[in-house]
Amino acid sequence: MKRCFLPALAGVLLCLGFVPAGHAIEILRWERLPLAVPLVVGQERVVFIDRNVRIGVPAGVGEQLRVQSAGGAIYLRASAPIPPTRLQLQDVESGALILLDIAAEPAKAGQPALEPVRIVEGDVPATRYGEPASPSATVDDDAQRPTPAARRATPVAVVLTRYAAQNLYAPLRTVEPMAGIGRVNLRRNLALDTLLPTLPVRAQALAAWRLEDQWVTAVKLTNTSGRWLDLDPRALQGDFLAATFQHPTLAPAGRAADTTVVYLVTRGHGLAESLLPKVAPIDATVNLPPAAAAGQAEGGGARDEK
Repeated sequence: MKRCFLPALAGVLLCLGFVPAGHAIEILRWERLPLAVPLVVGQERVVFIDRNVRIGVPAGVGEQLRVQSAGGAIYLRASAPIPPTRLQLQDVESGALILLDIAAEPAKAGQPALEPVRIVEGDVPATRYGEPASPSATVDDDAQRPTPAARRATPVAVVLTRYAAQNLYAPLRTVEPMAGIGRVNLRRNLALDTLLPTLPVRAQALAAWRLEDQWVTAVKLTNTSGRWLDLDPRALQGDFLAATFQHPTLAPAGRAADTTVVYLVTRGHGLAESLLPKVAPIDATVNLPPAAAAGQAEGGGARDEK
């Protein structure tokens, strides 16, 4: 009877959803509070996050901690005890940050292997600038009816400019997450000669991001003259929705402050389509009648002979 009873009991447990502890996965909810992920020296622990992330590891633990990432999973293995340390996971597409607090200790006698971890979003996301402003949720029949496009609490141009500035100047841990923002490829060797034609500056496109139907492009400006330059958005030539300079002035060439960045916001397309076309030199004889053009040429030749 015992031989029949035990397999039957195991089958009942599987039907009820009970699985062996070795196959369990610990669920951690990200609610903007650091998540504790303890490690055991010599054991690899897998963290499932189901997104493409960049991993920021402090330099002090680089030799004791092996970090690998593949297919939405992160593999952590400590080769020596590690004091409490914070790792930063940044979503490549949105820039959102997730903080992990790790600490590695030697394995204890009889201690089971640590379970894999899966990180999921919290049920109640916090309100952030630029995200759609939503009224308090109510359960009624109105919730079933379609609603118009959500209105953002902050203009998209402001959100994009702040996000671009943070990515270029702020430390990684301070980059504020923003859902919906994606990196945009820039045209290689984009000519920017017509951007600021009245100022002696050299312009170079650095990076671009997009949110909804608007683009922001960060352009580096370098002073090529020996004098101070005042930067005025009205001097920019092109079809721009908004323009913001990181610094209001440029120092003479060769100084530390001779370079800054301007953030150009465009709607419906990127920077390349918003620039003014480059004007070619005008030949006045092109629009003259053939006889007049020939006469002008002969007259010019006669003057030359004199």
